[in-house]
Amino acid sequence: MAMVDVTVRGAGIFGLSIAWTCARRGASVRVVDPHGPGAGSSGGLVGALAPHVPENWNDKKAFQLDSLLMAESFWADVEATGGVSPGYARTGRLQPVADEAALALARQRAAGADTLWRGQADWRVVEAAELGDWAPPSPTGYVIHDTLSARMHPRHACAALAAGLRVLGVEIITEAADAGRVVQATGHAGLAELTAALGRAVGGGVKGQAALLRFASRDAPQVFADGVHIVPHADGTLAVGSTSERDWDDPTATDAALDAVIDRAVAAMPVLHGAEVIERWAGIRPRARSRAPMLGAHPLCPGQFIANGGFKIGFGMAPKVAEVMADLLLEDRDTIPDGFRPEASL
Repeated sequence: MAMVDVTVRGAGIFGLSIAWTCARRGASVRVVDPHGPGAGSSGGLVGALAPHVPENWNDKKAFQLDSLLMAESFWADVEATGGVSPGYARTGRLQPVADEAALALARQRAAGADTLWRGQADWRVVEAAELGDWAPPSPTGYVIHDTLSARMHPRHACAALAAGLRVLGVEIITEAADAGRVVQATGHAGLAELTAALGRAVGGGVKGQAALLRFASRDAPQVFADGVHIVPHADGTLAVGSTSERDWDDPTATDAALDAVIDRAVAAMPVLHGAEVIERWAGIRPRARSRAPMLGAHPLCPGQFIANGGFKIGFGMAPKVAEVMADLLLEDRDTIPDGFRPEASL
């Protein structure tokens, strides 16, 4: 088997994105995953690429902003290379405003976004009546509309990256020996291994359940209401999710907890009443103890690297994660924020 510059272990969103960015810079790359691309939680349904609120600014929020602003060109390049659409579009997001205190806070955050988002996107408070049928009922009559949020279909995005990587000559195989620089992007299993080896909680898996509805509203903004993401996809489906379960018996089973999510989605957006549920899905998302991505030198494997802990923000963070990990792997240039280093979760 040919030698490569980089071996990526794990074909979820972090592993595939890192492989992509390294290959685009001219490195020879191999991706190794016994289950194939997008087989874990990255093969899900929701794909809400939504920002943190524009206040109390920190490195994590700045990193996420950079990544969300990079996403359009990142995914356009992936699609142009491999010919498979990830379903990406920056369609924005709507959130109902619950009461007068929340309304005052939303307006304050609008002013914050004007500065913190560098004029690249808006956070506006608008009357729900202006939005027609596609507006969540709001007790105040007002809705937050941000134009930074985007959507993509996670499963399609992994397929698009895999297709693009193959065009670039990157093997995606089930097993191979380590070669070159090695990055472990092995999701919740990798975090569980760290926890077991170190004898203390470093991170683990959180189960999420989601559903896909037959409802075409392709260019409409996503909605976040009552803790539920409602995401119209480019293919004429609509995703709702997700649960966050620390304890579970079956990692891929769906149950009454998902029924409750669907019910809350329909209550938040009555236009969805009667929409057919065409798929129910569950998977285990990797959550580092710090709740931030875990990037940098691997704590247990000298000379190797780790990229893990994407949890609910992995797809939104992926373009920037791939950039800083490629900097580290290919150029020994470390631009990882301190809060993202493995030490933050150890």
